This record gives sequence, structure tokens and C-alpha cells, in this order.
Amino acid sequence: MPRTLYQKLVDSHTVARIDEQHVLLYADLHIMNEYTSPQAFTGLRDQGRKVLRPERQLAVVSHIIPTHPVDVGKRVILDPPSALQATNLKRNCEKFGIRLFDTNDAAQGIEHIIAPENGLIRPGMVVMCGDSHTTTYGALGALGFGVGTSEVEHILATQTLVYRLALDMRIRVDGPLPRGTSVKDLILLIIARIGAQGARGYAVEFSGSTLAGLSAEARMTLCNMAVEAGARAALIRPDDVTFAYVAPRAGLSGAELESALADWRALYSDEGALFDVEHVFDAGEVAPYVTWGTSPDQAMPVTGLVPDPLAESDPHGRDAMSRALDYMDLAPATPIVGVRVDRVFIGSCTNGRIEDLRLAADIVRGRKVAPAVRAMVVPGSGAVRRQAEAEGLAQVFIDAGFEWRQPGCSMCLAMNDDVLEPGERCASTTNRNFEGRQGRGGRTHLMSPAMAAAAAVAGHITDVRHLGAHFGEPHA
Repeated sequence: MPRTLYQKLVDSHTVARIDEQHVLLYADLHIMNEYTSPQAFTGLRDQGRKVLRPERQLAVVSHIIPTHPVDVGKRVILDPPSALQATNLKRNCEKFGIRLFDTNDAAQGIEHIIAPENGLIRPGMVVMCGDSHTTTYGALGALGFGVGTSEVEHILATQTLVYRLALDMRIRVDGPLPRGTSVKDLILLIIARIGAQGARGYAVEFSGSTLAGLSAEARMTLCNMAVEAGARAALIRPDDVTFAYVAPRAGLSGAELESALADWRALYSDEGALFDVEHVFDAGEVAPYVTWGTSPDQAMPVTGLVPDPLAESDPHGRDAMSRALDYMDLAPATPIVGVRVDRVFIGSCTNGRIEDLRLAADIVRGRKVAPAVRAMVVPGSGAVRRQAEAEGLAQVFIDAGFEWRQPGCSMCLAMNDDVLEPGERCASTTNRNFEGRQGRGGRTHLMSPAMAAAAAVAGHITDVRHLGAHFGEPHA
């Protein structure tokens, strides 16, 4: 029977079939962070168990780490509970022989950025992590998904997981992205169209001619945010773009590379493979998108008007819209362009890669951050930070008035000291705009790096296409 890419990856890693809905799935790599692993290690110690395959584990301090612009070796976590989490992770990793990217490691960064850039993600792998945005790795043809704390313990002890099978969804996008837009705009459009629960229970495979024109990093943004539509996984067929990204980072060459390529080229959905649901999008419809509410699907083109709940026929949808507008302090039927921002955040596992920083720097080059705005750039890893400095991007941001900070999750989720004050409004390149996500009472508008940079210099939400920037220009 023809199989989808998702089915091939599951089949190749199934240790045993439990029933029609569940299998025991093997993990090629398991990634941990400081806040989802402590209970798991406690459980191992209480049961007298060891980590079965420590070489197949990776640990990262990223969510609670401060991003103050000090030398990386001098970073100190001052919050006592956060410092304890980092200390416990280090102690556990030393005890069980697990590789750790610690607070003062020059290669430290966000887990979903440092794993690919260090060559740890390859096509055909199954990767598990106690973080929902593990879907990012589907950009490289790997099956990645988030797990809960109790499941972390099971993976540590057995390198497997009792896994509930997902349904298959294909999202096809054709045509080039219009000038002035990016893959972040595309995924916000998709989520707005199918809804925050539109892919719930599905493994989503992205396909179509648009994908061929996307870099590996852009594909990571696409797969990263698929979970915001409820997807349990996101996948893109590996191709020459994938191979060119993975091979040098994984240190593959010669016969070893040729053998790997032969396997990777077989990772595709067979002709005639059945998908439970299919969606088709025209990339030509993509415009710069921005969220107006408190869910990623509450998004619209920057040229639009804030929606009116009275126009919504479904009473539950109407109530949700009303609550969102009340929280965001927005009036129906008003332009989203011109809404003032207090803060701008460029970073996160969604948009903290070098390509994202290049796009943002293109906008701010020769311009200044608006006087009333506090803007910050937080690279996704130490490697990204160093590359941005070598390319002169860091100086562009500094000259414009941005804070150039150390890597970490930062303002994505307010688990550190980069938080919004109540009532502050932020143009953010992150993946979620839930109530209080960036700080209690904070108001978040999701958008692309270019759009966030434009908001920083304008002082309000604006259409980046009006700034006359050169999009998509090659970089050395």
C-alpha cells in the first residue's frame, strides 16, 4: 500500500504495535530543557533506574536564562527558583552522562535552534522533546513532537514512548511568495484560515512549489508554527535544500554522505498515498500578516480592519472575539495599521535564526527606533549571535537603537526577566499571543521579523512594504 512520509517514519521506528491506535516508538534523539525534566530525573532516582542511552539525549538551558548583554561567561541566573532549575539540570546531566548546553556555554541557545545547527537533526529521525515546538524538525524531514513530563521519564529509561498515531493532513502551497512577505506571513495566513484547532490530531505534510523556494531556515519557521493549528507533527519532504543544510553540519562526506543521501531520498509520500484531509493555498494571496487577538488564528492582513464580533454568527466565536478585543484594547472596524506599540521583540525558536536577523536588519538599516519604543533582538543561539556580529548585523541593530542581547527564549514566554508590563503592547516574532504569554496583562501582536522591525522604527504597526526595503537580497 502507498504510504505517506509520516507513516514511513512511524513504521521505521515502531518497536512494537500495542493496538490499532498506539505503537511503542523509538526515539533517535531526546531533548530536554530545564523546566520539563526535573520530575523525570527524580522518578529515575526513586526507581533506581539508569538512562538507557545517554548518548541519545541532549539537554539545554534556554527558557529561564537571562539575556542581558554581558559576556556569555558572566551570565548569572539571579531568580532563585530558576537558578535551582538550571543547577538541578546540570547535576542530573553530570550524573547520567548527558550532553548539556549550560548557562555559560558559548554554544548555548534555544533547543530548537541549536539542535539543527549542530548537525543533530537529520532526515528520517524521530525526535522527542518536552516542548510543543519540536515540530520544527519536520523542516529537515524528521518526525519531531512534544511530550509531557511523565513521558520524559519513560524515554530516559527506555528510549521509547507509547505513541498514539496521528491522522494525515497535506497542506499544499503553490506559487512564489509576493515581495515584501515571508514564510511567517504564510503560516499566519494558514492558521487564520484553518483555525487554531484545524490540524488537531493530524501530522501535517507541507508540499507544493512554494516549498521548493524556501530555505531550510524558513521551512523551520513553517513547521515550528504548525503546532499553533493543533498539529501533532509537521513534515516537509527532504530535498537538495535539506541535504545542503544537513550534510556539512553533521560532518558527512564521501561514502558516508552518499549512503545517507540514498536513504534520505526515499523519504517522501508515495504516489497514491491517502491523506485524511487536504488543503490547498495560493502563495499569491499572502500579505504581511499580524494578529489582532489572543490566539494565533486571530490574524489578518496588515491592511485590514479589526473584525467586529457582531459579524460572527457562531455565539462561541463571537464571545471569544469579544474577550480577545477587550484584552487587547482594540475597537472593532478600526485599522490595525497605526496601533501604537511599546515594545518590539525579535527572536524565539520561530524567528531567531540568522536569516530572520538579516531580514530585520534590512528594514532598520539607516533608521532609528521610535523614541517611545523599547526594542530588543535576542539571537537564537551563540552561533547565530557570533555570525550576526561578523556580518555587521549586530551593529546595524545597535546603531538603530535596539538592545543586542545574549541568546535564550527571552520574551517568548515570560519565564525569565524579559517580560511585558501590564498594558504594554508588543510587536513580536514569537509563536503565541495568549493572554499573559509575554507577561501578565501584556498584549502581543505576532508578525514577521520584517514587520516587527518596521513597527520598531515607526512606533506603531505598519505595512513593511511601504518602507521601500529590498527583500530577499542575497547575503555573503
